[in-house]
Formats: sequence, structure tokens, C-alpha cells
Amino acid sequence: QVQLVESGGGLVQPGGSLRLSCAASGFTLGFYAIGWFRQAPGKEREGVTCTSGSDSSTYYEDSVKGRFTVSRDNAKGTVYLQMNSLKPEDTAVYYCATDLGRICGSHYYTPVGNLEVWGQGTLVTVST
Repeated sequence: QVQLVESGGGLVQPGGSLRLSCAASGFTLGFYAIGWFRQAPGKEREGVTCTSGSDSSTYYEDSVKGRFTVSRDNAKGTVYLQMNSLKPEDTAVYYCATDLGRICGSHYYTPVGNLEVWGQGTLVTVST
């Protein structure tokens, strides 16, 4: 069964850090493109990052560049999202997803399209 499971969300103060994890099962994570997405209350889902399965390059959405970093442990089948200098506007449910293709196609970017496999999401709240 192909599955993604996110973890690591929580409450953090502005300026703080969190690391999210996305564990894959049922497929070889390192072979495929995978993205991080987020959806804040009342807003559309947006693409945050996409890591290519062909060359492991990563795209970052402008608002997170320099603050968020993606890493991948292929042996563990897990991709991580390190989030630093968090802001209240980063508050959202964060998801990882893949279309089981190798490249970061347009559906990884806002407006986000249909991807094959989604995790259940993990809530990140940035607040005092």
C-alpha cells in the first residue's frame, strides 16, 4: 500500500523552529518527486517545496526561501522539512504528496493540482 505519513507539527513561537517528517511506505521515496504543501484556514492549498526524483534539486516557494530546507533520507524512506525563523503566516496544515513521477510538474505549484498520494497532514501553529 502506497502511503505517506507526516509528523512533527505543533505550536511554536514566532522566530522558532520545527522539523516535519514525511515517511513513505509502499514505494521507493528517493526515486520520485515529492512536495510539501500547506493550507491555512480559509485559504487555498499552496505548494511550498518540490524535490525532484531525477536530480534531487528542490524548488522553494518565495516566502520560505532561506528559512525552510528540505532533506531526504532515502534509506529511511523519509523526507524532512526544516522550518526556521517561523512567522505567524506560516500557520497551516502541512502535507507531503507525490504524483509518483520523477520531475516536479506544474501541479506541485500553486494552484496545486491532483497528486497521486497525499499524507494526512500535520498542523503547525506559530503564535505567542
